[in-house]
Amino acid sequence: MVNTTEHWGEVPAAWNRRHLLGLEELSAEEILLILDQAERFRNVLKRGDRKIPLLNDKTCVNLFFENSTRTRVSFGLAARRIGADVIEFAASTSSIAKGESIIDTAKNIEAMQIDCVIVRHSCPGTPKFLAENLRCSVLNAGDGPHEHPTQGLLDILTIRQRFGTLKGLTVALIGDIAHSRTARSNIWGLKKLGANVIVCGPSTLVSTHWKDVGVEYCYNLDEILDRADVLNLLRIQFERQVMRPFPSIAEYSHLYGMNGARMRRTKENVLIIAPGPINRGVEVTPEVADGSHSAILEQVTNGVAVRMAALWLTLGQK
Repeated sequence: MVNTTEHWGEVPAAWNRRHLLGLEELSAEEILLILDQAERFRNVLKRGDRKIPLLNDKTCVNLFFENSTRTRVSFGLAARRIGADVIEFAASTSSIAKGESIIDTAKNIEAMQIDCVIVRHSCPGTPKFLAENLRCSVLNAGDGPHEHPTQGLLDILTIRQRFGTLKGLTVALIGDIAHSRTARSNIWGLKKLGANVIVCGPSTLVSTHWKDVGVEYCYNLDEILDRADVLNLLRIQFERQVMRPFPSIAEYSHLYGMNGARMRRTKENVLIIAPGPINRGVEVTPEVADGSHSAILEQVTNGVAVRMAALWLTLGQK
């Protein structure tokens, strides 16, 4: 077990936020602060320390209204690793099923003297709404197609670990940009840290308006393979689509799936990442997902460290 005072001190004065709602609102300095703290946590975990009792007096609630594996387990594990208690909320067995509103549910849980709500919801803006109406801290674990800040942070951390910096890199986000909260958090974070961003996919899923915020758009993956330092392969989110944006999955895979043939046309040191869950044979083939250029499992490991950093920064302030 790590001694908290001796090794960690207080939350840096440069961080004064009670909530983590999105990367769009953060400065480059704040993003770097989270990344640096996440690296410290990752290094401690790699040494074999499984408990860093920084938040022994805190209680967090995983308030998830959408399905999740990596994010939910990662947040729960991160909170426990830094000493907090964790309550797992299941919408299907809660009073939400009886018609209770989300704000009444959240306020009733807060009345039980909890310190933090980690919320995932299909409606954009839900974390901000809760932050405006609760006294406890709120962390956004994904709100519809809006943002997924900790996923963006762990993607960026994984890239920085491989290249040492984000400045001057070209990062391509490939796939369902229209419905991807991960894409939005990545774009805000990457741009603020000096990376060049390309969004690529079918024209039905990639808006030309991204150029208004300095993001390049492209509809032909093969045209950018030799330019990208990082390829971030996004899942097609059929659950958010009103109508099918392309004729067939087979056609999408043919035009945008990363396979061995396309890998041979990329940069020698290209990095492959994906937020998960991955659909093998759709956006990526097994040989690429499990290949030497892939850091998909490293992202999962980094996710715990990033969420430890986010919880400590938001909850550990005096």
